Amino acid sequence: MEAATVQGHCAPGFEGVRRAFERNFREHREIGAAVAVTWDGEPVVDLWGGHADAAGSRAWERDTLVNVYSTSKGMTALCAHLLVDRGELDLDAPVSRYWPEFAGAGKEAIPVRWLLCHRAGLLAPREPLAEGRAYDWEYVCDALAHTPPWWEPGTAQGYHATTFGYLVGEVVRRITGQSLGAFLRSEITGPLGADLFIGTPAEEHPRCADMVGQLGDALLAERFPDAPHPPVRAIEEHPLAPVTLALRYVPIGDVNSAAYRSAEIPAGNAHASARGLAAVYAALAGGRLVGPATLEALRSSQSRPEEPDLTLGALVPEGTATAFRWGLGYMLNDRGQAGPNPRAFGHGGAGGSYAFADPENGLSYAYTMNRFGGGTSGEDPRSRALVAAVYEALTEVRGRA
Repeated sequence: MEAATVQGHCAPGFEGVRRAFERNFREHREIGAAVAVTWDGEPVVDLWGGHADAAGSRAWERDTLVNVYSTSKGMTALCAHLLVDRGELDLDAPVSRYWPEFAGAGKEAIPVRWLLCHRAGLLAPREPLAEGRAYDWEYVCDALAHTPPWWEPGTAQGYHATTFGYLVGEVVRRITGQSLGAFLRSEITGPLGADLFIGTPAEEHPRCADMVGQLGDALLAERFPDAPHPPVRAIEEHPLAPVTLALRYVPIGDVNSAAYRSAEIPAGNAHASARGLAAVYAALAGGRLVGPATLEALRSSQSRPEEPDLTLGALVPEGTATAFRWGLGYMLNDRGQAGPNPRAFGHGGAGGSYAFADPENGLSYAYTMNRFGGGTSGEDPRSRALVAAVYEALTEVRGRA
């Protein structure tokens, strides 16, 4: 494979971001990637490079789309907050007000809020999905409606890796009459001209990059090196984090197929460009999508001090802190993965993608790639290096003013 060629532009003062992006190809085995940053609503970084496939037969272009896994959740949550801002959704109302069937199996009192902050105890149905049914929206939602929670709702938080999208998406669908992906496109990404889809139309598939690497292997094998079939057995034995059941929603190894790209799995299969993600977070940070009260609420902590996450805590290496603070559908910036502002917020995806808003600094950021790396919450070293370079540049540019 030929050496990666980086294309695009950086505004004066942001050249260090280009250098960090180029280093990712040399030092972190980047295959294809893009990074985009806006400042005060203007694009200051728009870079891309490398290849859209493992063989190096397709160049990564300015309009290349790629599966961003759980970075999708930030977009799914935004759909709910748009309805909150319009007065059509009450986060403290029971889910069953909008989705009556959800009240079954002891879930009648669960408020919508707990769906967004991973406190509903619904990581997965009690029984695995039938083969090939992850793409059947009504089948999955019916299974969840009839599933008892895995723990007493509200008493603990545990990352709903895949069910988050079905749960929040079904509430949106019941209110609007549109699927989550259709609502996102008609109300947010379409009007913004943002290149981002949940349920990617077939005519857009030719510009989708192929993911290189497996979700299960990369995310879990390092944590459980000695267990037989470590991504499966060791986590199934964890009493409060049946992560493998949740992962069975996504057909691992099938993420480059037309069926997967066309499906709506709102917790994990948005296909986006970095520029598209950054555009949405720029609009959110700039007050163009929701009002100030909604913006403050969505990034308010819904976690208790030092509260562990039952799911993410099962995945981190021994000795790593398991405390994690959730906003309403967003990861809060406790680990500095979104730079120095503790009030920045966003969401990362398995493999390394990450996007966030920093309203106080008027900044939005997005990084997308196709080589599956580590982590799901913005801690991938490739993104960390880019974020550090962004804030170094911001400090320097402000110092010159």
